[in-house]
Amino acid sequence: MELQGICHKMHAGLKNLSVTDQQTHKANVEYKFILDRSEVDLPFNLGQEIEIEATGNIYCISCGTKTPKSYSQGHCFKCMKTKASCDMCIMKPETCHYHLGTCREDSFAHEVCFQPHIVYLANSSALKVGITRLGQMPTRWLDQGATQALPIMKVGSRRLSGQLEVMFGTQVADKTDWRKLLKGEAEPVNLIEIRDQLIEDFAPKIQSIRDEFSQHLEFNETVELLETELPREFVYPVDEYPEKIKSHNLDKTPVIRGKLQGIKGQYLILDTGVINIRKYTGYELKIRI
Repeated sequence: MELQGICHKMHAGLKNLSVTDQQTHKANVEYKFILDRSEVDLPFNLGQEIEIEATGNIYCISCGTKTPKSYSQGHCFKCMKTKASCDMCIMKPETCHYHLGTCREDSFAHEVCFQPHIVYLANSSALKVGITRLGQMPTRWLDQGATQALPIMKVGSRRLSGQLEVMFGTQVADKTDWRKLLKGEAEPVNLIEIRDQLIEDFAPKIQSIRDEFSQHLEFNETVELLETELPREFVYPVDEYPEKIKSHNLDKTPVIRGKLQGIKGQYLILDTGVINIRKYTGYELKIRI
């Protein structure tokens, strides 16, 4: 069997959702490939030998232009320099500059940046704090390979969520160690206890940020504590984790082969190494059993 098309990040969804001990939502994670913007059931199972080939063709996921190199996860150079979705404030939301009148695209700001956002705690390679749009739960956690997650705040804008993330980041990491992520499951932590302690420790600063953003009434930039949310737990389809991490690079080795041992985050775990599928957004790939 062979599939061919323009690669996008895998779609991760949940199945077999359950509530354990009335305190935690737990679910298994399942994946679909996205080729040419259409969902495709994974054409292979754990334990099967697969081959992935990069044809050498790369296309911008925004304008469709063929490009010699991919920028900002699938864009051509022109779109990377002009699209709001490629601006630095996407990586660092606290630097959002819409209020300064310098946003690249007003429509993008209203469709994305001024939508409700969630500040959350997650456990991927270790405890971390992060943000995501309300509609991106649980996708954001699954893309990061989190085994536990807990929403702790709902806010009115991306910049506001970024300010809170930076604040919590002085005490909790905001990055995931991808190598540690792929070596096994993170040690479980009590997210509710951690949430309650953080809210107590940062209460004065949270109020200060609330006061600052309450001046922007036109954007409804409010802060709501999510004190009744339950933690989520996720189980990924992994038979075996590697002892040593070797990363495949399709730019250097266009054809890779191996037995599929697992999928976690946006990584395929093969017995020959791991590959980050999201990294190759915009690449034309051939996938064979």
